Amino acid sequence: MARLAKEMFGVPMVSVSLIDRDRQWRKTQIGLGGNEAPRQDSFCDYTVSQDRTVVVEDASTTDLFADNPFVTGDPHLRFYAGHPLHAPGGEPIGTLCVLDTEPHVLTESQQDLLRDLAFWVQTELARDEDVDHAAIVQRALQPRVLPELDGYTISAGAAARGTLAGDYYDFSRHGDALRVTLADAMGKGTGPALVAATVRASLRTAPERSLTAAVADVDRLLEDDLADTSMFVTAVVAELRPSTGELEVIDAGHSLAFVIRADGSWTSLRSTNLPLGMGMGVVDPRESVTTTLEPGDTFICCSDGLLDVLDPDDPFGHVQRVLDSLGPDGAVQEALRLANSDDRATDDITVVVVRRDA
Repeated sequence: MARLAKEMFGVPMVSVSLIDRDRQWRKTQIGLGGNEAPRQDSFCDYTVSQDRTVVVEDASTTDLFADNPFVTGDPHLRFYAGHPLHAPGGEPIGTLCVLDTEPHVLTESQQDLLRDLAFWVQTELARDEDVDHAAIVQRALQPRVLPELDGYTISAGAAARGTLAGDYYDFSRHGDALRVTLADAMGKGTGPALVAATVRASLRTAPERSLTAAVADVDRLLEDDLADTSMFVTAVVAELRPSTGELEVIDAGHSLAFVIRADGSWTSLRSTNLPLGMGMGVVDPRESVTTTLEPGDTFICCSDGLLDVLDPDDPFGHVQRVLDSLGPDGAVQEALRLANSDDRATDDITVVVVRRDA
């Protein structure tokens, strides 16, 4: 928006500023050289106080601004046009403004355009605030403390590519069993995040249900309520009985769940089941696969975003080397580091690791 305003008004400086008690904070700016400035004596403070469009064609010849430090000193402003931005409650909280060191004349149609741009900025700021709130709620839904099981090391983490993630992981205890879920809703943004939260809530309901019954209920929910959205979810839902190491797994089109054996061999827990929400679990019950975590074995599952940052020539070896050298906690942290630093990362990355200690 700032770049668009710069081109439309032919000015070298544009700012979207929010005002607090002492400062003006520039959410975005061009040509002003910094993201904050004092509120005192600022043109934007005056615009907020007036709560209307303010146009100063030549500040050096205007009594109100001729002695202003932003006019007599850096950046030696001459032209200013600003329109207030409002909070959802209607109070003015900032401005969209265009500025120049040369005088300008602003026509009525240009003033209308400035007001339209300010409305779009205001709408976008409100949307960003809503998304920020949603991200806070989404983070709160992540397990705050990982479960502790005698004889096991458990680690997990997630990195959203954007503000909101379509991935999620979860742990829940019921009886003597630990249920582990990793799900990936198709796409990125608000829609997939809402679907992921729906899946999480459904799987956490009635924990006494069997694994197959819990997943079948999610299938029915997505099929009944979200069929028109063409949204689907790949997922791994597993149940571990720590005393025996028995691990029951349902793979719903995810195909990224493995057991790495103590001898270094890999066992794929892949199934041919379709993703959740594609009707398969409604027509025919899903079948689980069962294996046993022996001492030294590691259960690992991830979202497909991890594949983007692994060694393309040897992804399994890459994972094995990191696990051997860093352990479960270090391996998860390395995955999150790559998610935030590797240019190849284009999707959310979520990883869950459960190791039965040797």
